[in-house]
Amino acid sequence: MRLRFILPIFCLFIIVFALLAPPQSFAEHQPSGVPGWLRTHVGEGEGQITEVVLQRARALYQQKVNQGAVKNPCYFAMDATRPNDLGEGKLGRRFYVICESERSFRAISAGHGGGRDLKGVADFANGRRCAKNFGNAMDSTLTTGGAYVTGETKTSFKGYYRVSAKQDAVLIRSFVQFDGEGETANARQREIGGHPAELLRNVCLRKDPRSPYANHDGYVPFGTLEDYAGGRSNGCTSWSPSDAGQIIAMVKDNPTTLYIYPESADIEAVARAVAAGRSLSGVGLYWNASCLNEIRAPRFWPKETLEPILAQYKKDHPASAQPPTPICETQ
Repeated sequence: MRLRFILPIFCLFIIVFALLAPPQSFAEHQPSGVPGWLRTHVGEGEGQITEVVLQRARALYQQKVNQGAVKNPCYFAMDATRPNDLGEGKLGRRFYVICESERSFRAISAGHGGGRDLKGVADFANGRRCAKNFGNAMDSTLTTGGAYVTGETKTSFKGYYRVSAKQDAVLIRSFVQFDGEGETANARQREIGGHPAELLRNVCLRKDPRSPYANHDGYVPFGTLEDYAGGRSNGCTSWSPSDAGQIIAMVKDNPTTLYIYPESADIEAVARAVAAGRSLSGVGLYWNASCLNEIRAPRFWPKETLEPILAQYKKDHPASAQPPTPICETQ
């Protein structure tokens, strides 16, 4: 008898609590729901992340955490459908660093794979602003969307460059290896990872036997430093030097996940919708509107299709012998 009266009162208490509780508090305690503070960053505006990219990045991160493969409190995402070069020296922010335990969200710039134009055979090159072509073939220099986990960090000496009339600096560049799965499974074979967008141009050899990096003849490479954060990569994810330093420090000996959008299925679905003249939002698809207007339709080049083309092109166009690096005129 007593139980018959207690149950209705208990249920009434639960209903009243639910009605009086702040809406945000309920959402934040849902294990699969996006926290309220993070949802303010969801959208298609500059510096925001779209819903589909965030949901997939969170799902990948949670999966790897549950598997014990990742313990890093932060995870990464990238929307490669967004523009990179916005003009007038401005870069599009389309790489995301998300640390939910700290309620931290950062959107920074990142380059995409430049692709290649095999004259008269196949053109899968990308412009500086928007990526049209994607793929996972060896030697294609294309970005591949999908799931990655950061691996080891490799550091290598690139050479010296001039910073003032009487002072030189050394360029030592770090590279974070990515490991993928599915269509990104050959990331290690392709040497796909993340690194600062900087290199040396016009390299010559300068006599400097006292340098710890000198070769057996006492020479070191010397060139002009170039920051290509607004340009393209060889398929890797390139960041500005300042952003790269922070990201590389975050994942050193502490791997995390990176989800890159779009995957091949997204690309093919968008291409079909464009060909049929359908609205992407009307059929539940996403592509950055500005870049889609520029590229018209994206294309994915699977390795099974592109690698034979690349192999035949290499056979038909053997690389000429590289001339030796010249000696610097002024030492």
